[in-house]
Amino acid sequence: MLDAYELIKEEYIDDIQARGTLLRHRKTGARVVLLANEDENKVFNIAFRTPPENSTGVAHIIEHTVLCGSRKFPLKDPFVELAKGSLNTFLNAMTYPDKTMFPVASCNDTDFQNLMDVYLDAVFYPNIYTNELIFRQEGWHYHLEDVNDPITYNGVVYNEMKGAFSSAEEVLDRSVFSALFPDTAYGVESGGDPECIPELTYGEFLDFHRKYYHPSNSYIYLYGNMDMEEKLAWMDSEYLSKFEAAEVDSAIQFQKPFKNQRHLFLEYPVLDDEPVEENAYLASSMVVGSSLDTVLNVAFSVLEYVLLDAPGAPVKQALLDAHVGKDICGSYEDGICQPFFTIIAKNARACDKELFLEIIQSTLREIVAEGLDRKALASGINYFEFRFREADYASYPKGLIYGLELFGSWLYDDERPFEYIKQLAIFDELKSRIEEGYFEELIQKYLLSNSHGAVVVLEPRRGLAAEREEAEAEKLKRYRDSLSDSELEQLVGQTKALKAFQEAEDGEEAVCSIPLLKRTDISRETPVVLNTKVGDSKGTKILHHDYFTNGIAYLTLLFDTREVPDELIPYMGILKSVLGYVSTEHFTYSQLFHEINSCTGGISCGLQVFPEEKGEDSCVRMFGVRAKYLYPQQSFVFEMISEILLTSQLEDEKRLHEILSSQKARLQSYLPAAGHMTAAQRALSYVSAVSGWQERISGISYYRLIEELESHFDEKKAELISRLQSLMKLIFRPENLTVSLTAGGQGCSGLTEEVSKLKQVLYTEPVQKGSFRWVPERKNEGFKTSGQVQYVAVAGNFRKAGFAYTGALRILRTVLNYDYLWMNLRVKGGAYGCMGAFKRMGESYLVSYRDPHLRDTLEVYRGLPEYLRNFQADEREMTKYIIGTVSELDVPLNASAKGALALTAYFAGLTVEEFQKEREEILDADAASIRGLAELAEAVLAENNLCVVGSEAAIEKDRDVFRTAEALIRA
Repeated sequence: MLDAYELIKEEYIDDIQARGTLLRHRKTGARVVLLANEDENKVFNIAFRTPPENSTGVAHIIEHTVLCGSRKFPLKDPFVELAKGSLNTFLNAMTYPDKTMFPVASCNDTDFQNLMDVYLDAVFYPNIYTNELIFRQEGWHYHLEDVNDPITYNGVVYNEMKGAFSSAEEVLDRSVFSALFPDTAYGVESGGDPECIPELTYGEFLDFHRKYYHPSNSYIYLYGNMDMEEKLAWMDSEYLSKFEAAEVDSAIQFQKPFKNQRHLFLEYPVLDDEPVEENAYLASSMVVGSSLDTVLNVAFSVLEYVLLDAPGAPVKQALLDAHVGKDICGSYEDGICQPFFTIIAKNARACDKELFLEIIQSTLREIVAEGLDRKALASGINYFEFRFREADYASYPKGLIYGLELFGSWLYDDERPFEYIKQLAIFDELKSRIEEGYFEELIQKYLLSNSHGAVVVLEPRRGLAAEREEAEAEKLKRYRDSLSDSELEQLVGQTKALKAFQEAEDGEEAVCSIPLLKRTDISRETPVVLNTKVGDSKGTKILHHDYFTNGIAYLTLLFDTREVPDELIPYMGILKSVLGYVSTEHFTYSQLFHEINSCTGGISCGLQVFPEEKGEDSCVRMFGVRAKYLYPQQSFVFEMISEILLTSQLEDEKRLHEILSSQKARLQSYLPAAGHMTAAQRALSYVSAVSGWQERISGISYYRLIEELESHFDEKKAELISRLQSLMKLIFRPENLTVSLTAGGQGCSGLTEEVSKLKQVLYTEPVQKGSFRWVPERKNEGFKTSGQVQYVAVAGNFRKAGFAYTGALRILRTVLNYDYLWMNLRVKGGAYGCMGAFKRMGESYLVSYRDPHLRDTLEVYRGLPEYLRNFQADEREMTKYIIGTVSELDVPLNASAKGALALTAYFAGLTVEEFQKEREEILDADAASIRGLAELAEAVLAENNLCVVGSEAAIEKDRDVFRTAEALIRA
């Protein structure tokens, strides 16, 4: 390599087909890893070891603020400029308990270079030293617009963490860390505790950056197909060589083992209408060795699967059988230097703590004595090996994930970066040790004979949220009372100064400092390739999506549900959660799961809806049975699907109750935590049949059904079983079947024969048919939670108002997410997130995320048409919006995603020509195109469809905007 760098090691890593090189920058000691291969989706990441000393969130606030302008790029928000004007395939920054990362990815060489330059300048030369307002905006500040008003706290990170600390599960997670590691960086909250964030001073904030954001404390990663030497030379000359070596004490300290387990008893807030009985969390956690022991860590991931994750897993089942909690889950936290294993009982009783611990211990002792199920171990190892080989990380570039994996060893040993991307040999070793008692020895050593552990009991308490709000208000009142009139005026002046800073436009020179591609750099040809071949097997359509899949087949059996009676539709959500998780004729549900996962990548059920052009509310509603497998396993997969569809024991009352209880517990956590999606889906259900159907099988109304069935199971179980059995006969019929297969040509071999065999055994007896009934209704609901932030959604349908879909609506989404909503809700309002969407069939929504406001946010939404009427953008600005829009369209898709897109296009009637038309509408758009959407936006907002998931106080304060308001989770 180059003289500026010292070569530490170099090797070819077969597991991911890349050449790995470890370097050290000679002058500063910066650590560098290169993974060179043929992947055009290039990744860059610069990370720093950033162990915090307290819970003020300084590491998190710095992550936000360094991206708010720098020496070469003095804009207020270069991150947003990149998001709306770059062809990136990934752009973000992340704070972890012991490190902070700044990764980017792009397939375009010029764009990739630009991203690297902006990020390196941001971390090394941020404007935080010359502008304290950046810290106030992103971190925290006292907000006072008038001397007679009460003082409040505001700030993006402050509000983000108020939202995070509103989740019982996140509070539990934080509590486990602090219980296990009271004397190290892991014992404090790197993201920031809202009670502690206002203790952070500007000087302390700057000191943290000075100490840790130095090349001598950096970890630099480059992945993909590029000229590595050219990138290294550029980094050295432009950045690294400008610094002298420094001693940075950032080593992560080990927590000394405990002599005895620690026990913590904590509380979390619930509303007066929320349940407190059987709503506690019990957690038992044990520290497991070191992150540098890669075999141990992969083994414990397998143990988590075998002991807790799989249906019928022994520890989970023992706790469920003893009625300790209604949902049992586990986690193996391995992204830190001292990993730990946790067993959690949700919807439990605090008084069952001792029984919880006793059952865990006795079950583990029995397992050690009798041995683990060998089939379960083989299944677990195969499950993780299949995932590693497949390298399907959805929309995330695999180079990004490989880069994150490096830190499992690299952060704690400078010369061992490749451990976690070389796993195939580990899987082979673990397979060979199944019969040696290796896993049982791990259980004995780390889970039974280990004193370095903690037990956390998290109990619900009504009134706690109000107490905390009152305490905060009292604290701020005391502070206000301590200020003189002149100091209050000064605070008002600071608030106005911050607002003026936020509203000020960047100068032309600053705007032009961000490198920008030209429209001509973007291909006018859509990258969408719909390789769908439509075949027929005795009346059954077979859709073959012909893409290279490296020998993996992605199969979906789609069963039309349009003749399912309306009253049974919500029960399909239950059916998809039951099939594959109850016993069948030849297997217990535990055996079934392991049998499938020992030979395949899994079989699962799901529900899909595809909009149609036939009419406003027309849609294809499908029950899907999905499988992924290597081509030779095709017959086995069909055998297992037949076993599930024809012999599932739906009458197993005990098992049904367990599944319902688990669903209820998980929805209680998910719906408020993902409040933006909950609110948006509910608001869309007022105006869209597609969303109305989805809401009934997965949203708030579905949760209400689960809540009712679980709470009154004995009275409802016969009816539930009858309805599930009716659904089986209504859905799984030969005439309802469509087959979708994503695979290379060889993957189709024998498929028609397997489909024919399956059709011969599906249900054919007469059934009582019906149809989905949906009536649009503006409900305008407020759903109250014990959290302290809001998720504010409005929705409408522009096609019903007579407007047509156009590619310019894609640009509008970019404009909203990174300009209008971003500036008004995030920058000025302090909300952590905001987003909008306008779909092909007209469904549209705007929604905020972890938002301190409610009515103010609605006013911002109402101001959108006027903003659009006055929208101005020169060629450079429009080009940015267009490039940012295209970047979302051009994210490289893996084979599975290509198949999913092709399937959606088939049912929605979309052609490559329509994708091409949309692309040309985007590339040819100008400011007038965006101004032309003002009436469309006005029509959407005029429907006045509103749903808010948020704090009780905020919803009650603005009660007049709702037709109804109720607790999201009810007693």
